[in-house]
Amino acid sequence: MPPTTRHARCPTSSTTPPTRVRTCPRRSPPRRRTEAMRSAVVVGAGIGGLATAGALARTGWQVTLLERADRLRADPAALLLWPNAVAALRSLGLGAGLAAIGTRVPMGGLRRADGQWLAQPSPTAALAAPVVVHAEDLHDTFIAGLGDHIEIRTGITVRSMHARAGDRPAVGDGRHTWEADVIIAADGADSTLRARLAPQSIAVSSGYAAWRAVIPWYRAPKLPDDLVLAGETLSGGYRFLAASLGDRGSSGASSRGGIYWTATVAGAARPESKATQLTLLKRWFAGWHAPIADLLAATEPDDLVQQDGRQLRPLPNELAFPVGTGGFALVGDAAHAMPHHLAQGAGLALEDAATLRALLLPAIPGPACNAALAAYSAARRSRAAQVVRQTQRVGAVLAPRGNLVTRARDRAFGTLAPRVLDRAATVAADWQPPTA
Repeated sequence: MPPTTRHARCPTSSTTPPTRVRTCPRRSPPRRRTEAMRSAVVVGAGIGGLATAGALARTGWQVTLLERADRLRADPAALLLWPNAVAALRSLGLGAGLAAIGTRVPMGGLRRADGQWLAQPSPTAALAAPVVVHAEDLHDTFIAGLGDHIEIRTGITVRSMHARAGDRPAVGDGRHTWEADVIIAADGADSTLRARLAPQSIAVSSGYAAWRAVIPWYRAPKLPDDLVLAGETLSGGYRFLAASLGDRGSSGASSRGGIYWTATVAGAARPESKATQLTLLKRWFAGWHAPIADLLAATEPDDLVQQDGRQLRPLPNELAFPVGTGGFALVGDAAHAMPHHLAQGAGLALEDAATLRALLLPAIPGPACNAALAAYSAARRSRAAQVVRQTQRVGAVLAPRGNLVTRARDRAFGTLAPRVLDRAATVAADWQPPTA
């Protein structure tokens, strides 16, 4: 058995030089393998990739993590974790510190742009309330949980794959080849591996663009004491949500608190600079009820993160592809990129990681590993399709259809939208990790 390679801690701030391991293993001939020698290659170090790499490494797999960027990093904004995402984190053994870095978002109902109620807060919706957490805090949690059986290689762009019966699956970057029992494609909506494994699924515009930002407390506007940041504001294809990330002046575990906001706008992603995008957002949301204008005014361009608003059409028929001693599996946006309407990108990626961990835990290379991947595909394909259907229903309710239809929609919205959004929240919360 080859010696265990401890992972290199990759820097997460721009002030630390990037870590890159330059020696790369060549493809070795197939040989008899035991459970103790199971290996995996994870392509992509986003939420799904980091969560999956750590989950496998902590259960005895030898993992190689390949990342295109020169270092591992998170974006400077925050994200929502719905109950399904929290359950997945706990299943992965990463939920213990969530209370210290996350803040529960009050369910505040739905309002028009002028602040008038479209739907009052629902008491039952509080049961499915999300948690907001800074992306960098969550990233730190993943890095701390990577374990010892992992090797991290940055600056690697995977360009090819090898999937032939009787051989171990492999990927390469044109100079080096990495083979393993299982290869995880976590390389996003533009996944190179998915393009080979499921070429019929293509990332296309969802018709919406979305942004996220965190205004640090020292820059955040002082709001009236009786104003609770909660709920959404909707109008003609535009959505805005804001929530407190921690408390002003708090000395909690995270130093990245502030006011989190997210905005969704009908239309394509914006190619302009962040400064121009922020100017457009201020124009689009001008005249909306307080404190939306104040929050946008306090936002700086570097706070802004434009969300990838594309979706896969159609969803891949399979999310795993058994071959050789194991096979390939798709996770995160590589498997099921979808519109931002339910903010479920992170949650589904964490579900993928938790499911894959549970199913691969008892599997050894060979038929058992092939069967585990087939079970993963069946479980995750149906779950992704379920959430996509709910996303499409929410999108249909929110879609702009002209001023006349918008006014009619507003009159009926107090009845229709709560049912649709509550149902979507229920679907999002209705998931439990499988047992091994």
